[in-house]
Amino acid sequence: MQQALDLPVTPHTDFAHFISCNGNATALAFARRLADPGESDRLLYLYGPPGCGKSHLLQAISQAIGDGCQVLSCRMPADTGPHLLLDRLDGLPALLLDDLQELPDTTAMRQAVWEAFNRFHTAGMPVGLAATAPPRELVNLDDHLTSRLLWGLVARLDLEDDSSRRMLIAKLAADRQVVLPDEVAAWLVTVLPRDVGALAAACDTLYRAALEQQRRITLRLARELFTPAMRRME
Repeated sequence: MQQALDLPVTPHTDFAHFISCNGNATALAFARRLADPGESDRLLYLYGPPGCGKSHLLQAISQAIGDGCQVLSCRMPADTGPHLLLDRLDGLPALLLDDLQELPDTTAMRQAVWEAFNRFHTAGMPVGLAATAPPRELVNLDDHLTSRLLWGLVARLDLEDDSSRRMLIAKLAADRQVVLPDEVAAWLVTVLPRDVGALAAACDTLYRAALEQQRRITLRLARELFTPAMRRME
């Protein structure tokens, strides 16, 4: 049996490779506006479930701005000091924070993020934040910051419809250099759980099975791999 190699994943996170659909068209338009130096909008808040494209849009904004811009994640150890966060933001051309719901829930960290927001926003620099929930539902934010976020552009991303999920699984497959026929993608989104992790895992499973069995990825192979699992879930 041929041993499956590690699946190469090469995601493209610019605007050109973002999957635009009904559930995220507004977020994409707002992100482009934030990255455009000719636009007056300097504040954007994105929210939605994991895997809906928030991080992709923040990375696309960062690439469009350039000049050493980067996205920082709020997923950090609970004992991370606020000064470390402020030091990492020093000299950046924009404030782009992802996973805001993961910000350590401490007074010092709330104050640090509020201070950073004021520094960038007062200077007229782009500010883009992303989380899984709308601002009012994030208890780890300073109340002043919550109010300010509602003044700017706010967009929810949603990939719940099957058409959007077919487009998403096609991108996940392309990122993994997997040739996924349209009929396979269409079938998978009807039987798999409605989350990005399940779609990505399906691409990995198909790739490895096709390599080990020396077969092309077809609807027949997909049914062989996933139908038994669907029956166990019933």
